[in-house]
Amino acid sequence: MAGHSKYKNIMHRKGRADAVRSKLFSKLSRDITVAAKLGMPDIAMNPRLRLAVNNAKAESLPRDVIQRAINKAAGGDVDTMEEVRYEGRGPGGVGIIVEALTDNRNRANSNIRSCFTKNGGALGEMNSVAFMWNKVGQIIYKAEAGSEDAVMEAAIEAGAQDVESDLVKPDIYEDAPGHTIWTTFEDLNEVAEALAKILGDAKSTALVWRPQSDVPVTGEAVGTLMKLFDALDAEDDVQNVYSNEDIPDEDLAKYAGY
Repeated sequence: MAGHSKYKNIMHRKGRADAVRSKLFSKLSRDITVAAKLGMPDIAMNPRLRLAVNNAKAESLPRDVIQRAINKAAGGDVDTMEEVRYEGRGPGGVGIIVEALTDNRNRANSNIRSCFTKNGGALGEMNSVAFMWNKVGQIIYKAEAGSEDAVMEAAIEAGAQDVESDLVKPDIYEDAPGHTIWTTFEDLNEVAEALAKILGDAKSTALVWRPQSDVPVTGEAVGTLMKLFDALDAEDDVQNVYSNEDIPDEDLAKYAGY
C-alpha cells in the first residue's frame, strides 16, 4: 500500500468548481435515471441505483431532484440511452478515455472527435489506450475524514488495495478529494460498505479507469490539454473523462487560465 501520491486532477483546478457544478448535477441526475431504468427504481434492490443516489447525495443534489430522476425512469419518460467508450491521445501523448451516455451515437461520435481534432488530440480505435489501464474501484473521502494514517488503517481493515492522500494544495486546487482509496473491480461494494462503518459516507464511489503509468506534460502542451478537457467536459453526452497526464505544479499554475 502506498500512502501518498500527488493530486493532479485538473478538472478541480482552483476557480473551476463553479464552472462544472451544473454539469455535475446533470450527470448525476442522468446516472440515477439510467440506473433506475436498467434495473428497478428501488434502491434496496438495485445496487447501481444505490451507488448513483449515494454519489448524488454526497454532492448535495437536492432530494426532490433525485426523486424526479428516479420517477422519470419508472414512468418510462426517458429516451433509450447507449453507453459508448472513446479512446484517444491528447497533446504530449497523453492517453484519454471518454465514457459517454447518449441517445444519438452519430452525434456523440462527431462531437467528441471534433473535440480531439480541434485541441491537439486524435481519436483512436477501441483498446488503443485502454490496454494500458485497469478498471478498478475508486472511493473518495474528503480530507476531514481523517489523517493519512487513520484512513490508511481503515482501508487496510476494509480490504482496499491502495490509498492516495493529498490534503493541502490551496494555491492551485479547490475541492481536492483528500483521500482516494482503490479497490479491485470485484471488491468495490464490499470495501465501500466496510469503510462507511469506519469513516462515514464517502464523497463518491465508482468503477473507474486507472492508468498503469503517467505521461509527463510540460509547457504550452499543458494549456492545450486543458482546452481539450474543457471541450470534452462541455459535451452533454460525456459522462467521464480519464487521463494519465503528469503536470508539474508550476506549469499547472502557469497555464490554469491558459
